[in-house]
Amino acid sequence: MTDLNRRRFLGAAGVGGLMVATGIPASAQGRLVSTVYIGSYTSWGNPPGPGFQVGTVDSATGKLTITSGVSGIPDPSWFAYSRDGRVVYTTIETNPGKVTALSIADPQRPRVLNSVNVNGAGPTHATVHGKYLLTANYTSGSVSVLSLQADGKVGRVTDVVTHTGSRAAHAHQVVSDPSGRWIVAVDLGTDSVYVYGIDNAGKLKLNQQLPLAAGLGPRHLTFHPNGRFAYVLGELRSEVTVLAWDAAAGKFTAGQVISTLGGATPPENYPGEIQISPDGRFVYATNRGHDSLAQFTVCETGKTLTFVSTTPTGGSWPRHFTFDPAGTRVYVSNQRAGTINVLPRDPRTGTLGGSAVTAKVNNVGIVSFK
Repeated sequence: MTDLNRRRFLGAAGVGGLMVATGIPASAQGRLVSTVYIGSYTSWGNPPGPGFQVGTVDSATGKLTITSGVSGIPDPSWFAYSRDGRVVYTTIETNPGKVTALSIADPQRPRVLNSVNVNGAGPTHATVHGKYLLTANYTSGSVSVLSLQADGKVGRVTDVVTHTGSRAAHAHQVVSDPSGRWIVAVDLGTDSVYVYGIDNAGKLKLNQQLPLAAGLGPRHLTFHPNGRFAYVLGELRSEVTVLAWDAAAGKFTAGQVISTLGGATPPENYPGEIQISPDGRFVYATNRGHDSLAQFTVCETGKTLTFVSTTPTGGSWPRHFTFDPAGTRVYVSNQRAGTINVLPRDPRTGTLGGSAVTAKVNNVGIVSFK
């Protein structure tokens, strides 16, 4: 099975995104309404997704309403914001891969600024780091660095680093560490986490390659708010690995390993996303196959996790989830079901309630509030 076919098989529907920009008051009720951006694959899936869409979320009810769309953006799979919040960058997960910049000075009317090739295939994740935009290119197993212009447009590619290993490399995520000094890349194919420094010319220099358990398939990680620990989600073994982080040295040390399933044994399971609550007290991860959200309590100021429970997401293949700005709701992208579901959350206990569909989007894949 080719790399692209594997992703299509696992998705069986598509990948998309939902991102909240700025809150605007709803004039009729005086309630806060947030602008959202929704993306989905347009080139494959049955049925294919509609592409880049715009919507609103009512903070009082949690309801998501689609209001419009932006044409000409195929297969948007991830969103990242400029530092001033006036531009959104979306990965175009194609071969060759691209990124597109859109002005969101008017959040309800995004305007395309430009699109640029990343010199890699299948960019599936992006992050803004100072004056650069970085992408994790799944199909080519590489990380690209692109300059950002003063007007928010994406400039030239300044560097591309390709991972190698015993299996084909598949870079799945790239983020900045909390100190803002280091670049961290997670590679599902090489079972490794990479730490890079970046110089003023936009060139990456490897500082550490941390091998994890063979066959883990590390997909995404999330840092604890204290900046001392991170949690890596293993797609192929349904596990979370706790990493201690030394920001001064730019190095990780692997620690506890814990299942995302508790005692459950579904026929198949491929975890999709991991996030930590803003207060650093709870970690959550989606289980694709078991179709649930796993909840963990954070212990020892981040050093260990305790499994609490799993909660059904109300749909099939939950690829991604996020908290609303208040932390009282969780929005889940059920990819195969083609639904965005919302679950109530108690910020005090971390407990999740029953799921309800808030919007239907074919091939939806990512929900993230900015």
